[in-house]
Amino acid sequence: MGGNGGTAGSGGSGGTDAVKRPNAQLGSWFVRSGWSKGELARQVNRRARTMGAHHISTDTSRVRRWLDGEQPREPIPRILSELFSERFGCVVGIEELGLRSAHQSPSVSGVDLPWAGPQTVNLISEFSRSDLMLARRGFLGTSLALAAGPTLIEPMQRWLVPVPAGQGDAEAQPDRVRRSARLSKPELDLLESTTAMFRQWDAQCGGGLRRKAVVGQLHEVTDLLQEPHPESVAKRLFKVAAELAELAGWMSYDIGLQPTAQKYFVLALHASKEAGDRPLGSYILSSMSRQMIHLGRSEDALELIHLAQYGSRETATPRTQAMLYAMEARAYAGIGQPSKVKRAVRMAEDTFSDAMPGEPEPDWIRFFSEAELNAENAHSYRDLAYVAGRSPTYASLAEPVMERAVDLFRQDPEHQRSYALNLIGMATVRLLQKEPEACAEMAHKAIPFAKQVRSERVNTRLRKTVDTAAREFGGVAEVVQLSDELSRQLPETAAEVG
Repeated sequence: MGGNGGTAGSGGSGGTDAVKRPNAQLGSWFVRSGWSKGELARQVNRRARTMGAHHISTDTSRVRRWLDGEQPREPIPRILSELFSERFGCVVGIEELGLRSAHQSPSVSGVDLPWAGPQTVNLISEFSRSDLMLARRGFLGTSLALAAGPTLIEPMQRWLVPVPAGQGDAEAQPDRVRRSARLSKPELDLLESTTAMFRQWDAQCGGGLRRKAVVGQLHEVTDLLQEPHPESVAKRLFKVAAELAELAGWMSYDIGLQPTAQKYFVLALHASKEAGDRPLGSYILSSMSRQMIHLGRSEDALELIHLAQYGSRETATPRTQAMLYAMEARAYAGIGQPSKVKRAVRMAEDTFSDAMPGEPEPDWIRFFSEAELNAENAHSYRDLAYVAGRSPTYASLAEPVMERAVDLFRQDPEHQRSYALNLIGMATVRLLQKEPEACAEMAHKAIPFAKQVRSERVNTRLRKTVDTAAREFGGVAEVVQLSDELSRQLPETAAEVG
């Protein structure tokens, strides 16, 4: 990390502008913090020592100069970001303090990030570090904003734009590469198998249990990526980083941290581009699409899926293509386009049938089984029923497909969260069919699994379904019993997230 020469000069000016303007952004955060200049200086020095930056020795006059517009050198901007984040319980980025990072343009924020390897590594490293630091203290990046519409779609389209030759190219430093290539093939294999293990834990336990472990592993991988490697090793490391960032995003989504999830998805897409893995990028875009569907932005979801399909059209396996068609159907359902839903469902089924047993597949697509195919298609029909004013026609189309999904997930001990979600999905279909007793039966079966997996999505969907049943069929004994049971077994307490 960049340092500052001298003692009192630690955090010295990063530039020599003849005229400096007061840093109003830093001043605002500073005034609201209630700290004195001396107290902030002492905290900066303490944090620097914990980082091993023993040369840092900030004082009151130095803090005054920062407030007057002097730009400190690294690691001071990062230290100030961490200190203010802890103080306010939200992520306070370097740019929000009016400061410049050594690795990042002050204009870089949100999801519109530079598509270049070194910047991607630095951004993932900084974001995962902030996430770990805040999660450890019980804070969760609430100051992040969720991007949508053109603000989201247009930067993601640059996923397909070729990177200029030599940008961040490890081969530009052949001597360093030869000296520094320390990762062996068994070590790389272990990193990849660990990522697969984390993915399995998520499917079994939900996003809340192992999220911090995934973020920690991601941060470790970015440390490795900051060292020079041969191109083949660097690409494998970027692939691991992309998968871990996607999983961190998925787990964040699962426990309700939507802006945090989106940021991880975006960073994962950048890493997949550096890995040269188009199918992995399409999978990440499908996760972003699923999040947009969850947030009621089906048009954005459709744009993301079409981008994924176009970008991976020549490289994705049939299973991955089938998954993308299924997500396209979900997006069309949210928009209310029945004919396009039915076409996408057929394409998903036909393409899935082309997947050959035993065909080599990346671990990240292994989840898309026959059960998952049926679940997605059933939810597309179910969503159409809602959009079409609770149409019994589409509810009847959803019924047999959802039943098949429930039956298959019942036999799958690994995907407990998916089983719970599809039991709840079946309950909603029964509700659409005005069968409150059958709805209560399905929802009741989901309660033990909702208790078992730490998933805000499962809990929220279950409560919403039971609330709807109680509102529409409050006089039915089974519905009353279900409401009482849910209150006992799954009380609405503050979610513990990690």
